[in-house]
This record gives sequence, C-alpha cells and structure tokens, in this order.
Amino acid sequence: MSTHVQKPGWFTVNVLNRAVGWLTRRGLSVWGSRVLAVRGRKSGAWRTTPVNLLTVDGAQYLVAPRGHVQWTHNMRAAGGGELLLGKNVEEFTAVEIADDDKTPLLRAYLKRWKAEVGVFFNGVGPDSSDADLRRIAPDHPVFRITVTGRR
Repeated sequence: MSTHVQKPGWFTVNVLNRAVGWLTRRGLSVWGSRVLAVRGRKSGAWRTTPVNLLTVDGAQYLVAPRGHVQWTHNMRAAGGGELLLGKNVEEFTAVEIADDDKTPLLRAYLKRWKAEVGVFFNGVGPDSSDADLRRIAPDHPVFRITVTGRR
C-alpha cells in the first residue's frame, strides 16, 4: 500500500478547513461538502474534518485527495462514521475501494473538484487516460459509504 501523504499548510488548516467546516456545520454545503466524523483508531475520540461527498450512479464515496491521511487510517479501523450537514447527521459504514476499481471514481471526483484539489493529483485530471488515473490510484484512498441511519 502507498504511504503517499500531502499535509495541508497553515492556511488550509486554519482558514479554509475552518471556514468550510463552519459553513457546513450550519447547513450550507460548499460544493457537496460535509463534515466527516470518525472515531480515532487509538484514542476512540471523535475526529472531524471537512470532506467532499461524491455521488456516482446513486452510490456515495469519500475520496482522500491528500492521500493516506489520518481520517483514512481512522476510517479503516472504525469501518464507518458520520457525515454532518447542519443538524442532519448520517451514520454510515464504509468499504475501501480496490485500486483497480478507482479509475471512474477518481475521474468523477476530479471533474467536479479539480479546481479545488487538482494540485494533489500530480498533473492527472479528469481528461487524463485511464492508465494515468490507475497509476495514481494507490495514492488516493476511496471509500464507498452506505448510510445506515439518520439523526
């Protein structure tokens, strides 16, 4: 498995993520944003981060543009979590997608959010070849989520 990680800078952590998280927690989705809550694999405490919720053919996915970051490790351990949009909370289970199956999902993700996250995909975009998308697939975890409850 790849260990690829692109850590966010100060501006992203302290300004962008906080702003998107603040708006999303108040019910204003920014281009499909949700706040992901997942239990920490070591502490068991809830950890939150803004994410983009991708829908393809009626199924929902979470893509990690920055690679194998903390929420992806926690997701693997917890097997699910919660997505928040305002007061709406969706509990879900998650299954990681195999690298060979990621190509259409990465293409759809980049088609929608390339302007926001394209820099993390090493020059690969929505119009790149299947071979290029398959080459970067190990660096970008993708989870299919299934909503199991709403609060």
